[in-house]
Amino acid sequence: MSRIRKTFEKLNGKKALVGFVTAGDPTIEKSLEIIEEMCRRGLDVLELGVPFSDPTADGPVIQRSSTRAIGSGVNLRAVIEMVRKIRGFSTIPVVVFTYYNPIIAYGTEAFCRDAVDAGADGLLVVDLPPEESDELTDILGDGLDLIRLIAPTTPPERMKRIAEKASGFLYLVSMTGVTGAGGIDHNELASVADQLKEACKDLPVCVGFGISTPRDVVRVAPLCDGVVVGSAFERAIEESLAGNPVDNVGKLVASLKKALPSAIPAENG
Repeated sequence: MSRIRKTFEKLNGKKALVGFVTAGDPTIEKSLEIIEEMCRRGLDVLELGVPFSDPTADGPVIQRSSTRAIGSGVNLRAVIEMVRKIRGFSTIPVVVFTYYNPIIAYGTEAFCRDAVDAGADGLLVVDLPPEESDELTDILGDGLDLIRLIAPTTPPERMKRIAEKASGFLYLVSMTGVTGAGGIDHNELASVADQLKEACKDLPVCVGFGISTPRDVVRVAPLCDGVVVGSAFERAIEESLAGNPVDNVGKLVASLKKALPSAIPAENG
């Protein structure tokens, strides 16, 4: 059983806090300090973003974090080495969050081998649709969980097809647009989440995009098995670059984690 699956089972009905940060922002050393503090404050799953120069799904906050990380010399090989160092202080599941071009440039087979050897648990490739992913999935085997994105506009039939080729958990995007945007329609999200759960009974569903505060967590968590927060963490880093980003991000993790127990559905609480 994968480390991601074990984590969701150990939560036993409580909701997971999944946190995204851009690897190496603002530097590799400081980024590792931030991640260690996030783990200490109760993060359940880490999404470690590979900085990319031409993103399509990332909003301005994460785009700026990628620029800082790239300026610090971070590439996919450096991210894999960061995973290895994270394993020195935490057993938290680590999902490598990337676009496909860096993997192709690295070498798909070599990347999968090195990521598993470093201790990565999952892979999320933003711009790789299921219809074009056979080469990658054939190489992955059982070494890495392949996390799939589900858009709010995805019809139920396609949800089922995507879920059949996924493992670990499914990432339900709360709205159309880019990361960091606001304006979640909770009625629409609830309807889509119900459809997705019906289509994939065996996989946890996590919701991300537009979730940044404890209030957001309380509202969204009853609809899913975990909430994904990204831009809010990167904003906390950016706003404290001249101060203490480690403490700033740690406090945000703690406040979001504290909000999760109150978001357990009535039938479980």
